[in-house]
Amino acid sequence: MVDKKKTILIVDDTEINIDILLDLLGDDYDVSVALDGENALEIANEEPLDLILLDIMMPKMDGYEVCRLLKTNDNTKDIPVIFITAKTDEDSIETAYEVGGVDYVTKPFKPRELIARVKTQLNMKLLIENLEFIASHDQMTGIYNRRKFFELAEKKFLQKQDNLYVAMMDIDKFKLINDTYGHPTGDLVIKAITKTISGFIESESIFGRLGGEEFAIMCNHESLEDTLKNIERIRSMVERCEVIAENKEIIKCTISTGCTKMTKETLNLDSLVKEADLALYEAKGSGRNKSIFR
Repeated sequence: MVDKKKTILIVDDTEINIDILLDLLGDDYDVSVALDGENALEIANEEPLDLILLDIMMPKMDGYEVCRLLKTNDNTKDIPVIFITAKTDEDSIETAYEVGGVDYVTKPFKPRELIARVKTQLNMKLLIENLEFIASHDQMTGIYNRRKFFELAEKKFLQKQDNLYVAMMDIDKFKLINDTYGHPTGDLVIKAITKTISGFIESESIFGRLGGEEFAIMCNHESLEDTLKNIERIRSMVERCEVIAENKEIIKCTISTGCTKMTKETLNLDSLVKEADLALYEAKGSGRNKSIFR
């Protein structure tokens, strides 16, 4: 599989500078160009970018202001910005860092220096992304971990969206699976069920493993009927799922689910999750392998 080229946006109102940068970077990177700050902000907001090379001295909107606006937008705040400038005084360099730049390159460009600085920032961005993934995702399943689930769920809750639901899911009799077949097989069961559930999760939904055999979903659906249909579909597909143990025995398992909807009376995220948890407790206590709405 060929690695996808990193994307770089060059922002400069001088064509000769753009030509030089395209010659230096065009073969190794997917390069876009903007001739002014407004166009740069539009491109950055619409296209996935790995790095921005930003001129400081431009008409209408200088590079400092462009960088400030990039850093106040959730869609663009994490894109590293390297300033390209003829300014070498300490005040200009200090301002470049204050507004959010990660580095600067002086004109006229020194090709090896420019390429080295670009590579350094791209490698740094990749390292940060990997660390953030590790910190926010469950190591075994790859879905959100408990901390990240509640972080994202809190943001979604505070938006007070219509038709917001939380479902708590638990693998039935999971301890018996671990005791009978061992923890490695138990891990295979968790992975298989995670994969099955993930196939029915919409992209805007939040799906996390809260710990052990417990999962949570926060989602929006047009109606309660749609929500319950989707949960029942998940339950049914998990029931059909098969995992082969080390002794070649086929393991089948089920899940119980508790679901609730946010209302005007819902005080906070904790109370919403608690309602779903109570519904889950009722589902498990009344026979398991079922979904209860509360």
